[in-house]
Amino acid sequence: MTSLVAIVGPTASGKSELAISLAMAVGGEIINADSMQLYEGMNIGTAKLTDVEQRGIRHHLLSVWPVTKTATLAEFQQLALEVVTDVQSRGAVPILVGGSGMYVQSVVDRWTIPGTDPAIREALNAELERVGPKALYERLLLLDPSAASAILPTNGRRIVRALEVINLQGTFKAELPRELDTAGRVLIGMQIPRADMDDRISLRVDRMWSGGLTAEVEGLVAKGLREGVTARQALGYAQVLSWLDGEISEKQAMERTVQATKRFARRQESWFRRDPRVAWLPYDSSDLVDLAVSAVAATRR
Repeated sequence: MTSLVAIVGPTASGKSELAISLAMAVGGEIINADSMQLYEGMNIGTAKLTDVEQRGIRHHLLSVWPVTKTATLAEFQQLALEVVTDVQSRGAVPILVGGSGMYVQSVVDRWTIPGTDPAIREALNAELERVGPKALYERLLLLDPSAASAILPTNGRRIVRALEVINLQGTFKAELPRELDTAGRVLIGMQIPRADMDDRISLRVDRMWSGGLTAEVEGLVAKGLREGVTARQALGYAQVLSWLDGEISEKQAMERTVQATKRFARRQESWFRRDPRVAWLPYDSSDLVDLAVSAVAATRR
């Protein structure tokens, strides 16, 4: 019996499209594991599928949080595992889809998420405000280079969390466990040449702008986007906010979104490449869906 399917890989590689076709073929339901698609109203900039594009396939964990909510891995994991259990109870196949590596991994391998310490967190956040993310990132590099490699040097929230965990337990386990459970799990990776990926990212950003990203961001500002510790850092949204604040031009906002997204896609690919269970399939294969269906069927024998 297939207990869980995960479709992973870099942004703009076609994960959502494959997930829908696979769900139609095997009787599946889709569980979002894109950290920014969890937010209500963040649609254009995250390439969130519309109701029409979902083609009648049931989707879970889309638009479930307000933009003011600070995301935590532990809370996402709890929500996702509850959905996995529910989908399985109805005889359907749960298909986890997304490029947020830690989000996917926490569900696939049912990670034990480290606890928190409010006092340590508060002290680190205060230091972040005082010295900025670069100084804290340099400390993280010294303490745990592996953890630092998976985090953007500008992502103060995640740097603080990593330092908090290191303070609590001496290390931040960003690497995969040595023994990986394969029973009933199917991990499908979208393999795409870097040049094709870069072209698709550039096209996606152009479509985001022409599709109304600026208006979407302005509307979300009224709903507290600037106060949202997690949501305001999303690719595209952070750059539009800088443009609206007069810090950069619109052209620069677009260019920086493209470059930041390309860097993010490379980190996504690097993360998932470390997992030997992932079956990498050519994103443009004419029989991509058939290959995915065969991978799922193999676990049912």
